[in-house]
Parts: sequence; structure tokens; C-alpha cells
Amino acid sequence: MSDPIMENVSSRRTILTTGAAGLALAATGCSVYGKADPADDGEVADKVIGKAADVPVGGSKVFPEAKVIVSQPTAGRYVAFSAVCTHQGCTVNKIEGAEAVCPCHGSKFKVADGTVAGGPASSPLPSATVELRGDDLVLVK
Repeated sequence: MSDPIMENVSSRRTILTTGAAGLALAATGCSVYGKADPADDGEVADKVIGKAADVPVGGSKVFPEAKVIVSQPTAGRYVAFSAVCTHQGCTVNKIEGAEAVCPCHGSKFKVADGTVAGGPASSPLPSATVELRGDDLVLVK
């Protein structure tokens, strides 16, 4: 004669065990198959961001689509930095003299080297790599 209470306990135990294993597998699957870096846009190819003529000698330009700031301190030499503000992630959108300005909280960064010129940001903009290819500026991934 079977005991209905024991059958229910056994069934619940099976469901709980199977359910916990399924959750563990799902969590493992997310960490294995998900992006390791949420900021990674998945692009691996170099990307043309604009024309070299867009960046004057001794000046800078923000390329908002690529989220990068490019400066040309001397003719033919280009330096670049992320345009993502290190304070809260807004995109820096304008250049004022020798500084890039974030529209969200007013952080300022030196376009020559990406260092903080005025807070609230306390970390410099990360550098980026751009190359001149023909007349194009190419963001190197």
C-alpha cells in the first residue's frame, strides 16, 4: 500500500531539486554566453569616424556617433579619447578652447591628454586609438 503523503513529499523534492538545477544551469548559461563587458558593442572591425579635415591643427572635434574626441595637436598627429564622461557616463558633446565639456554635470577634460580640468569627474577620459587612412580618421578597435 502506498503512502500518499510520502508520494507528495517525493514529488515536491523532485520538483525543487530539478528547479534548482535548472536555475543553476540558466545562471551559468547567462554568464557563459552573455557579454563579458556590457560596454562592448560587439564590433571588432576598425571604423571610419570622419574626415581628417574635420579636426583642425591645434584643435579638436567630438564624434558623437563613435563616442570619441579627436585632437590634432600638430599637423598629421592625432590623439583620441573616449567621449564618455567618467563621472556618470554622459557623452561629452562640445569643445570649448582646450577643454571638452560634459553637458550633464559640467565636467571638463583637457583635449590634449584627457585629464580632468574640472569636476565633478575625478578620472581622466580613457585613451582611444585613431589612425589616418587616406583622408579618413579610423577608430581602431
